[in-house]
Amino acid sequence: MTSLRRSLPLLLCLSFPAWASDPLPSWNEGPSKQHIIEFVQAVTAEGSTDYVKPAERIAVFDNDGTLWTEQPAYFQVLFAFDEIKRLAPQHPDWKTTQPFKAVLENDHQALAQSGMDGLLKIIGATHTGISTETFIANAKAWLTQARHPKTGKPYTEMIYQPMLEMLDYLRSQQFKTYIVSGGDTAFMRAFADVVYGVPPEQVIGSSFVTQFQINDGKPQILRTAKLAHNDDGPGKPESIDAVIGRRPILAFGNSDGDLQMLQWTAAGAGKRFMGLVHHTDAAREWAYDRNSSVGRLDKALDEANTKGWTVVDMAADWRRIYPFEPVVQKQVQ
Repeated sequence: MTSLRRSLPLLLCLSFPAWASDPLPSWNEGPSKQHIIEFVQAVTAEGSTDYVKPAERIAVFDNDGTLWTEQPAYFQVLFAFDEIKRLAPQHPDWKTTQPFKAVLENDHQALAQSGMDGLLKIIGATHTGISTETFIANAKAWLTQARHPKTGKPYTEMIYQPMLEMLDYLRSQQFKTYIVSGGDTAFMRAFADVVYGVPPEQVIGSSFVTQFQINDGKPQILRTAKLAHNDDGPGKPESIDAVIGRRPILAFGNSDGDLQMLQWTAAGAGKRFMGLVHHTDAAREWAYDRNSSVGRLDKALDEANTKGWTVVDMAADWRRIYPFEPVVQKQVQ
């Protein structure tokens, strides 16, 4: 991940002159790119009726499916499966106990049959009963070693180049960028600073109740099995209000789980930007929306179309998707 930090400046722009003239070089020219740039220019131009003071330039982004890929399954779930396999020697009973048996045998049908109850058992066994420091260390180790099943790339390279550029562009214009996602807060903090340039204190996610303990003379924060906050749907604006204390002026998501965050952002006074990433590129990524079990985009898509929010068409709007990919020119219809 250190090497990724060193390479990010090169990934974020093709050259300095290109960056200076075009803050979003991996975006095709079109309404989506135009809306982003026009919004940023409007709220940062002193004297403009839409001007927003730097302290109030809050931008919030979902993570899964918005900043990095979420297929074929949420990466945190894949991490949990791999952790079960790593920890299995310490739990011989898992060989005969579901849902752990299904994970160890790669039995996808049995996993599906275990449903949410089974997934919660897997998450509990891999995410709780340990200190926050240990959990983050486990996540970092996995991110260093694990590879995406389709591309063979590290998961930290399955990030969207156009969104990296947008994050960097916003910060260059004195926006404060936050991640507000349904994923585990500590899991995202394991990589968000290095990969996105978003520090731990600006990462908001789901969390477990924690307890302060002194173990062998060393203070630690223990992650218990009790869920403290589900940062999905209405949980997102609730956590924004509790943690940030300001209503965002820009919000970006990709699924119905982001709808309330976009609604909360839109309800504020002054100029606002609400955006959705629509996964339409089966060739370079995945194509899915209303019927997907991962990242379903249905109600939010309808509301975006009704209210004129920006819907990014991945196939049409992005010249490239991942930093490791070549630029693809937009085809003329």
